[in-house]
Amino acid sequence: MTAAQLPPVAPEVTATLVEELSPRLRKRLDAAVTKLGARPTHRDGDTVTIAVDEETDLRMHAPGGVVATADALTCGCLLAPACVHRAAAACAAPAADPAPDPAGQETPSEAASAPHADGTASESTGPAPESTTPAPYGTAPAPDSTTPAPDATVFTPPDNTSAPDVASPAQRVAADAVWSAAAAVLEAGVEGAGAVAQAALLRAAHTARLQHLPRAAGAALSVVTLLRAARAGDPSYRTPDLVTALAELLGTAHRVGTASGAELAAVRGRARRPYSPDGSLRLYGLFTEPVVTDSGHGGARTWVAGPDGRLCTVGDVAPGGVGRALGVADRAVRLGESALTHRELGRAGLAVSGATVSPDGRLGAGKGVKAVTARGAAWTEPPLAALWETPPLQQAVRALRATSRYADPDAGGSDLLFLDVELRGAVRDPGGTCLLASCDGGIAVRLTVADDDPALAHRDNLMLLATAPGTRLRIIGRLLPALHPRLALLACSHPTGEGTIDLGFDRLRRADLPVPDAPVHPAPPEPGDSGANSPLHLLERRVEQTVPAGRAALGMLGDVSAEARRLRRAGLPTAAGLLAALCASAARRERDAFGRLLPADTDGFATHWLAAARYTSAVSESLCAAAWEPRPEPAVTG
Repeated sequence: MTAAQLPPVAPEVTATLVEELSPRLRKRLDAAVTKLGARPTHRDGDTVTIAVDEETDLRMHAPGGVVATADALTCGCLLAPACVHRAAAACAAPAADPAPDPAGQETPSEAASAPHADGTASESTGPAPESTTPAPYGTAPAPDSTTPAPDATVFTPPDNTSAPDVASPAQRVAADAVWSAAAAVLEAGVEGAGAVAQAALLRAAHTARLQHLPRAAGAALSVVTLLRAARAGDPSYRTPDLVTALAELLGTAHRVGTASGAELAAVRGRARRPYSPDGSLRLYGLFTEPVVTDSGHGGARTWVAGPDGRLCTVGDVAPGGVGRALGVADRAVRLGESALTHRELGRAGLAVSGATVSPDGRLGAGKGVKAVTARGAAWTEPPLAALWETPPLQQAVRALRATSRYADPDAGGSDLLFLDVELRGAVRDPGGTCLLASCDGGIAVRLTVADDDPALAHRDNLMLLATAPGTRLRIIGRLLPALHPRLALLACSHPTGEGTIDLGFDRLRRADLPVPDAPVHPAPPEPGDSGANSPLHLLERRVEQTVPAGRAALGMLGDVSAEARRLRRAGLPTAAGLLAALCASAARRERDAFGRLLPADTDGFATHWLAAARYTSAVSESLCAAAWEPRPEPAVTG
């Protein structure tokens, strides 16, 4: 049995069932979840039956697809309903999203799988004095003055001369409960955050939702989902994802009590994805990319642009994996009366009336939307040509704002870059072979595979292009934050003529490559990016090390003064102070007058960890932006 075979369970149901268990049964809960996961299941309509043993069945009734009440889980064992089986089944099942998107705005399948940024709002940055005192909860310490920082959106404090919009006492209590539950998870680490700790987070999420704090509620559900994936050995799980989710949850929980006005509205979040009427739109197709998620969803997303350069997407994603992605590309888009397929739309145009658009650019497909086919535009023609006229540095900074780990989810923006490049050949990289190219300003860009699934054309196309150094292409790629310029290659102009190539769907042949008429320059050596040798990883690894094993993993490190000195020598005194404070907080345990150990300061440790996590994210993004700065032309001598 896998979690995907069970119906989603409402967070409050799981929390209630765990809370009702006796202390003795709570100790057995994690083992019961594991044991139940090995038992066979059977689905009959809205009911899923789990064979607890040869004589006992447990039934999960999910009308509408979700187990919404505790009574919907029934067990046939002698101890029911006070048995451990009902709680174990709820803990093994996925946590249900309590706030689905409104009907008619987008397909539920697309909402379930398409990426959406979520995190605390971005804040201004600037020099910070050397200190071991962490920044306030949820605030990234400013990068050191020696660290290049990208342009940041400056937060303007709300006008408090009139009565400001502040969180209610009930909302602050709910946010405090979220903070406490998240801090307990950080204290215990993945290994110690079993079903009981997860249930506490689910209860906090439910309370936050009832108090109109959907952003904190959604962040808590994300942490629970990642914890379960980590404990189950899911191959798609990545520790940095849980680091980001925990930091976003802790930061959001605290800022509920400190924010006001527009900032508070952003921290509260939205229960539903807002789609705003946008009148009539004239759209020009750019390209189509396959979408394949770790959860087994598949489909296609087509990117279009308006006359002003604003980017929008039309998607069709549902359960089905890569096979569905390959099939959907040639199906008609779900938008008005248009008969265009996704791949055709990527090269054609649309005239849309009654359009609705979400902050992240998704076009709504409601009943009032009308769309008809129109003429498209080549990448070299207006209005699309203007996308390639923005300098690479400005594009990278814009993309970083959209992809920041803690970006405002309603801020919009795109992570795509539009570049004119010259291919230089294949180079080896720690993540595998990639294609090196140079663009305006002498910037060397590594182009990588967007999806390594062999059924898609990404890998074969990139390897074929690597055999044609000297070829000039107009490309579209997705920014991959790194200490050097790096893009996932999505689409390019045809190497020998007019037209474009969707690199996930269209397969290039050797005959499509130009025949070189002159010697080509070999791939240059590794570029000396300013942040490539940054010792920031010394702090990053301690932040990540906490998540799997908890506070104790750092408490046993001992002296970290050598690492702190290395950070100071590299011009990162704030990082050095945060590292020392984090490790000291992990090791600190006070004793009472009789020498007995007092409870650990869970809140204090969470504060130090959050400050370090937010700082490393801010500096990493600054170094990424700095890597896109134009390189000076070499001096000509002789």
